[in-house]
Amino acid sequence: MEFSHRLRTWVLTIFLIFQSGYGWYLPGSYPHKHVVGDTLGVKVNSLTSIDTEIPFSYYSLPFCQPQDGVKDSAENLGELLMGDRIENSPYQFKMHTNESEIFLCHTGPLSGDQFNLLKKRIDEMYQVNLILDNLPAIRYTKKEGFVLRWTGYPVGIKVKDVYYVFNHLKFKVLVHKYEEPNVARVMGTGDGAEVIPTVAKSDSDVPGYIIVGFEVIPCSFMHNADSVKKSKMYEKYPAPIKCDPTTVAMPVNEKQPIVFTYEVEFEESDIKWPSRWDAYLKMEGSKVHWFSILNSLMVITFLAGIVLVIFLRTVRRDLTRYEELDKEAQAQMNEELSGWKLVVGDVFRAPSNASLLCIMVGDGVQILGMAVVTILFAALGFMSPASRGTLITGMLFFYMILGIAAGYVAVRLWRTIGCGDHKGWVSVSWKVACFFPGIAFLILTTLNFLLWGSHSTGAIPFSLFVILLLLWFCISVPLTLIGGYLGAKAPHIEYPVRTNQIPREIPAQKYPSWLLVLGAGTLPFGTLFIELFFIMSSIWMGRVYYVFGFLFIVLILLVVVCAEVSLVLTYMHLCVEDWKWWWKSFFASGSVAIYIFLYSINYLVFDLKSLSGPVSATLYLGYSLFMVVAIMLATGTVGFLSSFWFVHYLFSSVKLD
Repeated sequence: MEFSHRLRTWVLTIFLIFQSGYGWYLPGSYPHKHVVGDTLGVKVNSLTSIDTEIPFSYYSLPFCQPQDGVKDSAENLGELLMGDRIENSPYQFKMHTNESEIFLCHTGPLSGDQFNLLKKRIDEMYQVNLILDNLPAIRYTKKEGFVLRWTGYPVGIKVKDVYYVFNHLKFKVLVHKYEEPNVARVMGTGDGAEVIPTVAKSDSDVPGYIIVGFEVIPCSFMHNADSVKKSKMYEKYPAPIKCDPTTVAMPVNEKQPIVFTYEVEFEESDIKWPSRWDAYLKMEGSKVHWFSILNSLMVITFLAGIVLVIFLRTVRRDLTRYEELDKEAQAQMNEELSGWKLVVGDVFRAPSNASLLCIMVGDGVQILGMAVVTILFAALGFMSPASRGTLITGMLFFYMILGIAAGYVAVRLWRTIGCGDHKGWVSVSWKVACFFPGIAFLILTTLNFLLWGSHSTGAIPFSLFVILLLLWFCISVPLTLIGGYLGAKAPHIEYPVRTNQIPREIPAQKYPSWLLVLGAGTLPFGTLFIELFFIMSSIWMGRVYYVFGFLFIVLILLVVVCAEVSLVLTYMHLCVEDWKWWWKSFFASGSVAIYIFLYSINYLVFDLKSLSGPVSATLYLGYSLFMVVAIMLATGTVGFLSSFWFVHYLFSSVKLD
């Protein structure tokens, strides 16, 4: 009775946490109260472009710098790995205080290198990304009657072979009156209100505001550089400034200075704190086509269900027919065996390159576990777009912790194939700890040299390289060795039948078995190709991906389909007396990676048409290859483990001598 009462209390608590509009916020998402007159500092992120996919530092261009110098504001490892370089900026506001015609700075005469670099960045469509209270600056434009939303604003624009820079920014900050969180009000009244204390309202008399929106309108305005030579930062510009986003007036010329100004307007809004990210999650082109995806999932589930039903009925019929026979009939039937029953003495014969298979399965378990746990946490809101970089940080953390599972599975499988032999488990554990991370390190290091050569902020700093290596060898490797030790101590899986000394000859097949294996990847690919488009758009087109709940469902469906496809192909191979099922079961589901890589190339050709330069294309293909290797290991592991379970179950169900 007490347990059911506690369970109901926890369920109600969790429900109210997710349903309440205020009073409880997930880690990293709490509101900051600002009183009128408080200084608000705007931060800048890397300059980005969907034309090159190579980020650069904001201060690589001749922009105004803060009076107290440039300072990094990176909060976690994930931000650095994503190429984000968040720094302070000279843009400052006072809470709920409108200001206009604020002089920021004027650059010196542009040198030839600065002039050419500015023109190049304008040609490559680079965007400036500003951040206020963790909200990216959003820009609204109208096109053919539709309102389009963009994050950031372009560095400049080219009109009739003349380059113009956006040197005046008009900011609008949306604020909402701060409401003191009252936990008792959220959790309910009655007995609960007496148990849960109300937060004290010490500053209730001081009016406070929270920031719920940050908009920017970039303008190109022709300033008089001579009139501000003696002006200091944040002083009033000596002439009125009219910001008209439809016209451009400030051309970029060599040996000519650029004057930067801004204005800010505060507006009270009905938007509440939990809803302030809604504008970003409704970005044009980022809406998930719910009906088409749901239709795709229903079709795939229906097909997979049919395959599974037919498959189970076929196997069950064979087993039932055999079990209904008396002993004499069974003995006669054993002499006239056909199909999968003929390979009983070879079905568990050790595969070629058994240690490599164990290593790949171990790494696959680690990657799949990381994906499931990370997406689940993201779906619960712990890794939302508002928490910049936490997704990558979480993936690294979970990957390292799951090294225990990788070592355990790989070594136990190695001992099973070796019929309980303990020798070599340390070597297998080491290889598991180094196989996939080694591939990742090789790919990312190669790409990093390209980014270093381009002076991009996307390049991983040397200090971060050292940190990653320390995490690898000081945390991931020891945990994998611990898992391997546990796997060596665990009992190996006993085979239900004996293996003959002489391998059975495999009959000639009408068509190559690998053709079936390669074709099997089409069904798992069908479960995720629509979702894959939105993930690719998020990575390469700068759109916000936020439907992690739906992605979790797609992942579970993918796992189920991979298992079913591998089972069917393994059964088909056994029926034609092909007992070499180990690697084929792995690649039957793992072959989905081939189709994902082909889709990546298709996306590069048809969706990233503007991607320019061999460096950008190499970066894209390199990251795609890294993603594809990880998917192959994860999906292949699902197929192999399900097939191993099935073969073990199948030959345990019927005794054949």
